Amino acid sequence: MKINQNTVLQGQRVILVPYTSAHVPRYHEWMQSEELQRLTASEPLSLEQEYEMQRSWRDDADKCTFIVLDMERWSGQACADEDCMVGDVNLFLTDPEDPTLGEIEIMIAEPSYRGRGFGKEATLMMMSYGMRNLGITKFEAKIGQENEASICMFKKLHFKEVAVNSIFQEVTLRLDVSDQERRWLLEQTNHVEEKSYVELKLPAGVLET
Repeated sequence: MKINQNTVLQGQRVILVPYTSAHVPRYHEWMQSEELQRLTASEPLSLEQEYEMQRSWRDDADKCTFIVLDMERWSGQACADEDCMVGDVNLFLTDPEDPTLGEIEIMIAEPSYRGRGFGKEATLMMMSYGMRNLGITKFEAKIGQENEASICMFKKLHFKEVAVNSIFQEVTLRLDVSDQERRWLLEQTNHVEEKSYVELKLPAGVLET
């Protein structure tokens, strides 16, 4: 999705940046993990296929993605994005007849960052961005039944379990954004700053595409 190709969302633990070609090799390395393939219901791709997928994420109007970086490492050591990557967060506009419905996914790929609030903050930041910038008023999350940690996290974010698919061993959780939920979500993310990726990357180097 081109709307966020120059958008950076800066939180407390995490900073969300657009998925560019510079991030692909690290992402490809993550997705060789059988555990991550199982948890994300993904098939392993070649590196070239991964670059094609990145271009699809950038260009397709029904997909929005950010790479999740460790804010402390990124700001404190001035390291390259790819050295601070911990995961990604995605929004799919899955229903052409209902553009207000977004399916949200979060992956904390680095095991040492799990269970420390990185996924929760990244998810809240993406939900707030989707609500404010994309007009999303209904969120769904489809999670493998074995991924109890992720199911528990989404329930803490006020999602309710609405369906179980025993064939795919998948749970669907949903959150309808009422006025009360909207206020809560904005309160949870009132610390987030939105910045320009180009300005943050320069003069360090030319912005990747």
